[in-house]
This record gives sequence, structure tokens and C-alpha cells, in this order.
Amino acid sequence: VSRLIGAPPGYVGYEEGGQLTERVRRRPYSVVLLDEIEKAHPDVFNMLLQIMEEGRLTDSFGRNVDFKNTIMIMTSNIGADRIMSQDPFGFMKRDDDVNYEKMKEMLVSELERFFRPEFINRLDEVVVFHKLGHADLIGILDLELKKVETRLAEHGLKLEVAAEAKEFLLEKGTDEKFGARPLRRTLSTQVEDALSELLLRGKFEGKGVIQVNAVGEGDERKLEFVGQDAPTKELAGAGADAT
Repeated sequence: VSRLIGAPPGYVGYEEGGQLTERVRRRPYSVVLLDEIEKAHPDVFNMLLQIMEEGRLTDSFGRNVDFKNTIMIMTSNIGADRIMSQDPFGFMKRDDDVNYEKMKEMLVSELERFFRPEFINRLDEVVVFHKLGHADLIGILDLELKKVETRLAEHGLKLEVAAEAKEFLLEKGTDEKFGARPLRRTLSTQVEDALSELLLRGKFEGKGVIQVNAVGEGDERKLEFVGQDAPTKELAGAGADAT
């Protein structure tokens, strides 16, 4: 807690202020994200109660930091184990509203068992997310690939990833237990590391486009990187009638 509101007088870091209170004091119109809030120390919840009840928090200097214009978002994995162990409530079809409502009811019940009533009652809303669908995973993958494309553009190269290659990455980088979390690691090992090695070996020297395809079958299936010449730009006026 001292790291959030500042160290007490006489302790190391006292003059620096708290990591939370100091940033909100300087930028009161902020969004604060507390990830996996269930792992926080009980004293943190007492601190949050003051913020949610009074809209302010007292730092180590005795100043009242205004949180009235701050949006606080807290994430939690409470109940995830029950979702995984119960198929009827688990990873159901996204359009199955009945199952979703049952899952939401079960998760809210788990939250009420874990958190104190005074904490739950001060939350404006509890949002239960659906399972990531195929279109969502493709969207996440495209965002991550865009970062790779940006870095390759600095070397004058364009990246083209075939649909089969994307499906291969999703198969390797997602599962029902961890969702899309392993996808970033898979992209790093399967694409970024491979591209780095090939670039160092000069395989794409003089090329303008790198095409990524999935080749092979079963356990032998892998990604293939092929360099292609950059598309030739048409000369201005080409094809026009001679005068």
C-alpha cells in the first residue's frame, strides 16, 4: 500500500510520493486499471473503499487526492476454474444467451463469496465477458501482426500472411484454458524469431514482400517464408494512346 500512496515519513522514497496518488494528482482525468484484483492485499481493498465511497484518497503527505474524475477498472479471474470444470456453463456458443446468463449468475455468486459486501456494493457494474470467438482471435492476431509489419516496413519490406498461416498460429497459440495469452509467445517464436534469422542470413535481400504460408501436414506442418519482388509500379501514362 505504501507504494501506492507513498512511504511514511522517514522511510526511503517518502519524498517521491505514491505511484497511484501522485499520478492521479497530476492527471486527475485518468483511467486506472487494477489487474487480477483478487490477489491484492486486504489493506488495498480498504484503500479502494475510501476511493469508491468518498472519491478521494489521502497520500503520505496528508493531501487529499481527488479521484472523482477517475475511472477505475478492476479485472478478476474468480470463478474461471468453475467455468473450465463445468461444460454447461463453460465455453459455450457465444449466441447461447441462456447459458451466458447462467454463467454470469454463477460468477457473480463467486464474487460475492470472495469480496466483502461493502466492496461489492460500491461497484457501479460487474461485466462478465464472453469467450473469445474465432473472429476475436483473428482480430487479436492481426493487431499483433501489424506490429511486425511496422518493424519490417523500416527495412523496406511488406508482410503478407496467408489465411492458412493465421489458422496455424491460432492452433498453436490458443487453448481453452489460457485463451489468447499464449498467442503472443507463439507469434514471437514462430514468426518474429524466424524472420530475424532469415533477415540476418540475407534471404530477403533485394525483395520487397515476404509471404508467410503454412505447409506440410500433421506434426510436420510449419510456416514457410518466401521472398517476392516488390510489385512494379506502372509508369505514368503507360497504356495511353500516343499523340
